[in-house]
Amino acid sequence: MPASSPCVLAVIPARGGSKGVPAKNLAAVGGVPLVARAVMECRASRLVTDVVVSTDDAGIAAAARGAGAVVVQRPTDIAGDTATSEAAVIHAMDAYEASHGASVDVVLLVQCTSPFIISEDIDGVAAAVAEKGADTALTVAPFHGFVWREGEDRQGDAADGGDGVNHDKSYRPRRQDRPQDFLETGAAYAMDARGFREAGHRFFGRTDLVRTDPARVLEIDDPHDLARARALAPLFDAERPGALPTREDIDAVVLDFDGTQTDDRVLIDSDGRELVAVHRGDGLGIAALRRAELALLILSTEKNPVVAARARKLQVPVLHGIDRKDLALKQWCEEQGIAPERVLYVGNDVNDLACFGLVGWPVAVATAHEIVRGAARAVTSTPGGDGAIREIASWLLGKELS
Repeated sequence: MPASSPCVLAVIPARGGSKGVPAKNLAAVGGVPLVARAVMECRASRLVTDVVVSTDDAGIAAAARGAGAVVVQRPTDIAGDTATSEAAVIHAMDAYEASHGASVDVVLLVQCTSPFIISEDIDGVAAAVAEKGADTALTVAPFHGFVWREGEDRQGDAADGGDGVNHDKSYRPRRQDRPQDFLETGAAYAMDARGFREAGHRFFGRTDLVRTDPARVLEIDDPHDLARARALAPLFDAERPGALPTREDIDAVVLDFDGTQTDDRVLIDSDGRELVAVHRGDGLGIAALRRAELALLILSTEKNPVVAARARKLQVPVLHGIDRKDLALKQWCEEQGIAPERVLYVGNDVNDLACFGLVGWPVAVATAHEIVRGAARAVTSTPGGDGAIREIASWLLGKELS
């Protein structure tokens, strides 16, 4: 391995299919898709040279690129339920080397389903191989539990009773008298690239254990795990600012209407008049943004009196009946003297993607189309029409609105 400046490639496998949690890798935790969270932490690492996301899904690819990763299209034959992470990593490494004309020295496997992995963990496993002579490394957390396993009879059926796995059940030593066990977190692994190709699996030679904070250990395998992660995110993410925009990042907020300020349903009475439902909390949030002296605009494709009436109620300028929202947005920014990178745009459907490409902070509501969520820099935990704009206002102003 080279003594200086090794090429350290972080690979994040992220399939589109997920049975336990549909579209899991695009699920938002702390307002950010899981795949984007992993990319951002890898990019913040001291040692990582580049970040590759291996995926078969267009939405995941868009989210990964938006967070700064290189995307490698994963072939179908290694994208199914039985495909191994090792196969995805080797394919991604091959594709990266072919396109960049450089050899990878150390390859990392980083799982985006561990939402609270941090750059220090990634640097820890990378340094173990790149700087400390290990062949492989993984993140672990100190573990003090007693592990049990149900006994089996000779036919392999469950038998009565259980047996201790890491202890003798007839003897219960004190914690300080027991050898220290470690739990594999599943978050990050590092391997010498040449040895990994030869072995075909992630553990060979000398394997170093890199300790991480047990409180951050969480793998998302089912909806309950996702709910726990979303509940914990405000606590952990508060220690690592930058995942969500603040008032210092933004000069203007531009809002789509249907599906963003509404739940995307339309009621039509017998005279053909359309009615939509909006959320009072969103009005509160918009008022708070106006008091914070942010420029505001409602931008809608639909030419509808309902949109204009809501804009008047909120005291927000409106442009509606717009075919090319991106051109209208660009012109508005020029007229207002606002740099597009200082604009937060909130949308929910594919006709918002062009505007997403113009602004610094594309934000999707929780109920947005999966491709839109994937292209967003942040995603609300609240559905459109149910207070999503109020949630965004709380991000920007750094407080809950009441």
